[in-house]
Amino acid sequence: MYSAVQASINEWKPWLPFAQQEQSEVDVEKNSREAHCKFLKREDLRLLGFHKGSNQFIVSAGLHRIDWHVRKFKIGYWVDSRYAGKGYVTEAFDAIEKFAFEQLHANRIEIRCDAKNIKSRAVAEQLDYLLEGILRNDDYSVDRKELRDTCVYSKLRLLLEFNV
Repeated sequence: MYSAVQASINEWKPWLPFAQQEQSEVDVEKNSREAHCKFLKREDLRLLGFHKGSNQFIVSAGLHRIDWHVRKFKIGYWVDSRYAGKGYVTEAFDAIEKFAFEQLHANRIEIRCDAKNIKSRAVAEQLDYLLEGILRNDDYSVDRKELRDTCVYSKLRLLLEFNV
């Protein structure tokens, strides 16, 4: 996973808070261990994707901001930039979405992204998530220099059940 972070960190800088500073192998391992603990406590469900042939790490994707009462989840991800644009993110999203709806009985799955993050918006739209709205001046950019807008996309169990 460390090599993916090193190869991709500059591309992630505009969008991911953890990419604002260099990540050592120890930092990456610590983050992985913390994610594992949160997974066991069902606070945050990070899943990892590996290439079937080479077993090379490709993508980290998961269910975040979990509300178990409502059964609402936010999907977040990052991909090794050496594998970007090859369908791995779509494959990961399909698997996580299926897991969320079928195993966790999700009622709602959200994708939230910076309105300027064209690649993440394209992923949401390609996967038929509905753009519910754009929250204006919703958050600061990851470098804390300017206010940014946030796109909110969703899929609802109710609509999937009725094939809408």
